[in-house]
Amino acid sequence: MKFLPTDLPEVVLIEPDVHRDARGFFLETWHAGKYEEGGITAHFVQDNHSKSRRGTLRGFHAQSRRPQAKLIRVLRGEIFDVAVDIRVGSPSFARHVGVVLTAESFRQLWVPPGFAHGFLVLSEEAEIEYKCTDFYDPGGEIGFAWDDPVVAVPWPIDAPLLSERDRSAPTLAAIEHLLPRFGCAGR
Repeated sequence: MKFLPTDLPEVVLIEPDVHRDARGFFLETWHAGKYEEGGITAHFVQDNHSKSRRGTLRGFHAQSRRPQAKLIRVLRGEIFDVAVDIRVGSPSFARHVGVVLTAESFRQLWVPPGFAHGFLVLSEEAEIEYKCTDFYDPGGEIGFAWDDPVVAVPWPIDAPLLSERDRSAPTLAAIEHLLPRFGCAGR
Protein backbone atom coordinates (compact mmCIF):
# COMPACT_ATOMS: atom_id res chain seq x y z
CA MET A 1 0.00 0.00 0.00
CA LYS A 2 1.36 3.41 -0.96
CA PHE A 3 0.52 6.72 0.73
CA LEU A 4 1.29 9.45 -1.79
CA PRO A 5 1.67 13.08 -0.73
CA THR A 6 -0.32 15.83 -2.40
CA ASP A 7 0.19 19.59 -2.57
CA LEU A 8 -1.66 19.80 0.76
CA PRO A 9 0.28 17.60 3.22
CA GLU A 10 -2.80 16.54 5.21
CA VAL A 11 -4.60 15.26 2.09
CA VAL A 12 -3.23 11.87 1.04
CA LEU A 13 -3.72 9.79 -2.10
CA ILE A 14 -3.69 6.08 -1.33
CA GLU A 15 -2.79 3.30 -3.76
CA PRO A 16 -3.83 -0.05 -2.31
CA ASP A 17 -2.18 -3.30 -3.32
CA VAL A 18 -4.45 -5.00 -5.84
CA HIS A 19 -4.03 -8.74 -6.36
CA ARG A 20 -5.28 -9.74 -9.82
CA ASP A 21 -5.58 -13.10 -11.51
CA ALA A 22 -7.80 -14.85 -14.06
CA ARG A 23 -10.72 -14.82 -11.59
CA GLY A 24 -10.67 -11.05 -10.98
CA PHE A 25 -9.08 -9.10 -8.15
CA PHE A 26 -8.78 -8.73 -4.38
CA LEU A 27 -7.73 -5.74 -2.30
CA GLU A 28 -8.04 -4.34 1.20
CA THR A 29 -10.00 -1.06 1.13
CA TRP A 30 -9.31 -0.37 4.81
CA HIS A 31 -6.80 -1.85 7.25
CA ALA A 32 -6.38 0.17 10.45
CA GLY A 33 -2.79 -0.93 11.07
CA LYS A 34 -1.56 -0.24 7.57
CA TYR A 35 -3.27 3.15 7.41
CA GLU A 36 -1.83 4.06 10.80
CA GLU A 37 1.64 3.22 9.46
CA GLY A 38 0.83 5.59 6.58
CA GLY A 39 -0.05 8.38 9.04
CA ILE A 40 -3.84 8.04 9.01
CA THR A 41 -5.36 7.23 12.37
CA ALA A 42 -9.10 7.18 12.01
CA HIS A 43 -12.11 5.61 13.63
CA PHE A 44 -14.90 5.39 11.06
CA VAL A 45 -18.53 5.51 12.17
CA GLN A 46 -20.48 5.89 8.93
CA ASP A 47 -20.20 4.76 5.29
CA ASN A 48 -21.97 6.65 2.48
CA HIS A 49 -22.64 5.55 -1.10
CA SER A 50 -23.78 7.83 -3.91
CA LYS A 51 -24.53 7.40 -7.60
CA SER A 52 -24.46 10.30 -10.03
CA ARG A 53 -24.53 10.83 -13.77
CA ARG A 54 -21.99 12.58 -16.01
CA GLY A 55 -21.57 16.28 -15.30
CA THR A 56 -22.95 16.10 -11.76
CA LEU A 57 -20.94 18.23 -9.35
CA ARG A 58 -21.48 17.70 -5.63
CA GLY A 59 -19.86 20.21 -3.32
CA PHE A 60 -18.33 21.90 -1.62
CA HIS A 61 -19.57 20.36 1.63
CA ALA A 62 -18.26 20.08 5.20
CA GLN A 63 -19.49 19.88 8.79
CA SER A 64 -18.91 22.78 11.20
CA ARG A 65 -19.94 21.30 14.56
CA ARG A 66 -18.75 17.75 13.99
CA PRO A 67 -15.98 17.89 11.36
CA GLN A 68 -15.61 14.65 9.43
CA ALA A 69 -12.61 13.07 7.83
CA LYS A 70 -13.49 11.10 4.71
CA LEU A 71 -11.85 8.25 2.85
CA ILE A 72 -13.22 8.39 -0.70
CA ARG A 73 -13.14 5.69 -3.36
CA VAL A 74 -14.93 5.09 -6.65
CA LEU A 75 -16.78 1.81 -7.08
CA ARG A 76 -17.84 2.46 -10.68
CA GLY A 77 -16.82 5.16 -13.14
CA GLU A 78 -14.53 8.17 -12.83
CA ILE A 79 -14.58 11.44 -10.88
CA PHE A 80 -12.51 14.57 -10.40
CA ASP A 81 -12.27 14.70 -6.59
CA VAL A 82 -11.34 17.90 -4.74
CA ALA A 83 -10.41 18.72 -1.14
CA VAL A 84 -10.19 22.35 0.08
CA ASP A 85 -8.51 23.51 3.28
CA ILE A 86 -11.15 25.54 5.14
CA ARG A 87 -9.27 25.93 8.44
CA VAL A 88 -9.12 29.66 9.16
CA GLY A 89 -5.53 30.61 9.94
CA SER A 90 -4.02 27.63 8.12
CA PRO A 91 -1.05 28.45 5.86
CA SER A 92 -2.95 26.63 3.10
CA PHE A 93 -6.39 28.17 3.78
CA ALA A 94 -8.60 28.10 0.64
CA ARG A 95 -6.06 26.02 -1.29
CA HIS A 96 -7.23 22.84 -2.95
CA VAL A 97 -6.05 19.47 -4.25
CA GLY A 98 -7.81 17.82 -7.18
CA VAL A 99 -7.23 14.24 -8.33
CA VAL A 100 -8.93 11.86 -10.74
CA LEU A 101 -10.22 8.73 -9.01
CA THR A 102 -11.46 5.75 -11.01
CA ALA A 103 -12.90 2.35 -10.23
CA GLU A 104 -10.09 0.79 -12.29
CA SER A 105 -7.25 2.46 -10.36
CA PHE A 106 -8.67 1.66 -6.88
CA ARG A 107 -7.02 4.83 -5.58
CA GLN A 108 -8.54 6.51 -2.54
CA LEU A 109 -8.38 10.08 -1.28
CA TRP A 110 -8.02 10.88 2.42
CA VAL A 111 -9.77 14.19 3.21
CA PRO A 112 -9.06 15.13 6.84
CA PRO A 113 -11.34 17.10 9.18
CA GLY A 114 -11.17 20.81 8.47
CA PHE A 115 -11.34 20.30 4.71
CA ALA A 116 -14.35 20.66 2.41
CA HIS A 117 -15.02 18.04 -0.23
CA GLY A 118 -16.53 18.08 -3.71
CA PHE A 119 -16.43 16.00 -6.86
CA LEU A 120 -17.42 16.05 -10.52
CA VAL A 121 -18.53 12.92 -12.40
CA LEU A 122 -16.47 12.43 -15.57
CA SER A 123 -17.88 9.08 -16.74
CA GLU A 124 -21.45 8.29 -17.87
CA GLU A 125 -22.24 7.35 -14.26
CA ALA A 126 -20.18 7.01 -11.12
CA GLU A 127 -20.72 5.35 -7.78
CA ILE A 128 -18.72 6.71 -4.89
CA GLU A 129 -18.34 5.24 -1.43
CA TYR A 130 -16.75 7.09 1.44
CA LYS A 131 -16.09 6.35 5.06
CA CYS A 132 -16.64 9.13 7.64
CA THR A 133 -15.10 9.64 11.07
CA ASP A 134 -18.18 11.33 12.53
CA PHE A 135 -21.91 11.12 12.01
CA TYR A 136 -23.71 13.47 9.64
CA ASP A 137 -25.03 16.51 11.53
CA PRO A 138 -27.74 18.31 9.50
CA GLY A 139 -27.55 21.39 11.75
CA GLY A 140 -23.79 21.66 11.29
CA GLU A 141 -23.75 21.25 7.53
CA ILE A 142 -21.92 24.01 5.66
CA GLY A 143 -21.10 24.50 2.02
CA PHE A 144 -19.76 27.04 -0.41
CA ALA A 145 -19.89 27.68 -4.13
CA TRP A 146 -18.23 25.17 -6.43
CA ASP A 147 -16.90 28.06 -8.54
CA ASP A 148 -15.69 30.28 -5.69
CA PRO A 149 -13.10 32.58 -7.31
CA VAL A 150 -10.79 32.54 -4.28
CA VAL A 151 -10.55 28.73 -4.30
CA ALA A 152 -10.37 28.74 -8.13
CA VAL A 153 -10.65 25.01 -8.85
CA PRO A 154 -9.97 24.30 -12.55
CA TRP A 155 -13.05 22.13 -12.99
CA PRO A 156 -13.13 20.44 -16.41
CA ILE A 157 -16.70 21.69 -16.99
CA ASP A 158 -18.45 25.05 -17.36
CA ALA A 159 -22.07 24.15 -16.59
CA PRO A 160 -22.32 21.21 -14.17
CA LEU A 161 -25.50 19.57 -12.92
CA LEU A 162 -26.03 20.99 -9.43
CA SER A 163 -28.51 20.53 -6.61
CA GLU A 164 -30.48 23.62 -5.67
CA ARG A 165 -28.43 23.87 -2.48
CA ASP A 166 -25.13 23.79 -4.41
CA ARG A 167 -26.45 26.18 -7.06
CA SER A 168 -27.25 28.81 -4.41
CA ALA A 169 -24.27 28.17 -2.10
CA PRO A 170 -22.49 31.26 -0.72
CA THR A 171 -18.83 32.10 -1.17
CA LEU A 172 -16.24 30.73 1.23
CA ALA A 173 -15.72 34.24 2.62
CA ALA A 174 -19.44 34.52 3.46
CA ILE A 175 -19.27 31.49 5.76
CA GLU A 176 -15.85 32.16 7.31
CA HIS A 177 -17.43 32.67 10.75
CA LEU A 178 -18.65 29.04 10.62
CA LEU A 179 -15.32 27.51 9.60
CA PRO A 180 -12.97 25.55 11.86
CA ARG A 181 -9.84 27.27 13.19
CA PHE A 182 -6.37 26.00 12.31
CA GLY A 183 -4.99 23.69 14.99
CA CYS A 184 -8.45 22.36 15.95
CA ALA A 185 -8.62 19.65 13.25
CA GLY A 186 -6.08 17.43 11.53
CA ARG A 187 -5.28 13.93 10.48
